[in-house]
Amino acid sequence: MKKKKEDARVYWPKKPLQKKQQEESKSQTPTYRFKSFAEKKKNIRKNEVQEQKSTIRLNRFIANAGVCSRREADELIKQGAIKVNGKVVTEMGYQVKPTDKVTYQGKLLKREKFVYVLLNKPKNCITTTEDENERRTVMDFVKDACNERIYPVGRLDRNTTGLLLLTNDGELAKKLSHPSSNIKKVYQITLHKPITEEDFRQLEQGLELTDGFIKPDALVLLEPNVLGMELHSGRNRIVRRMFEHLGYEVTKLDRTMYAGLTKKDLPRGKWRYLTQQEVIRLKFLMKT
Repeated sequence: MKKKKEDARVYWPKKPLQKKQQEESKSQTPTYRFKSFAEKKKNIRKNEVQEQKSTIRLNRFIANAGVCSRREADELIKQGAIKVNGKVVTEMGYQVKPTDKVTYQGKLLKREKFVYVLLNKPKNCITTTEDENERRTVMDFVKDACNERIYPVGRLDRNTTGLLLLTNDGELAKKLSHPSSNIKKVYQITLHKPITEEDFRQLEQGLELTDGFIKPDALVLLEPNVLGMELHSGRNRIVRRMFEHLGYEVTKLDRTMYAGLTKKDLPRGKWRYLTQQEVIRLKFLMKT
């Protein structure tokens, strides 16, 4: 038998591209838009940061919703009384997103807007939200200011008059109240008798009280028995105790300035909202 001839296949090299084809091929090379990719990545990161900033601790969310204080909110969380998106959350420090639905006793909670109220506190009322003896409190003077639950920042004695800030911005209130913030306060002090030059100089240099050394930031004599004092200390009854140490009775004590806020156009017993510029200034003050 004759053998079949083996197929002889010749593999010719491809013809080189003509000039026109080469130009067409070049025009089809991909374009790498690294700048566009970087911008997209930057936007994604920006959105992630914004989302993190917009989250809030669950206990703070509950407090801002006007249910109770943060400490009381922690107890509600521990007890399993709070649900987030239909599920019970007992984790301390849980972060709530703007899209989350928080409920308590079947009621949907909403974040309250921040409110900042400045009161020119009158005499004979106490700085607290409520009193078991039914005495008059500072809240009686601001009850018509808002529906949100606001709280006094710091304290003024019952018979001390002057500026008092009330807000539901817990973070700002905490920072303003902390001793390390060194918040400037100015007082006008009326004594039961004229102060001697010796006692005035001693007061300028500072006094050693039972709870430590204290010195005014500034001191001025307005009348023989009336002084102006700048102080940043927040120690309990500190102004009265300074003069008691020298043998004087404070008959009138008025806080005329607090953290840059003044009593201008604010009569005794009246309140007003802080302006946006004042709130921004307070928050900036806390960052510096």
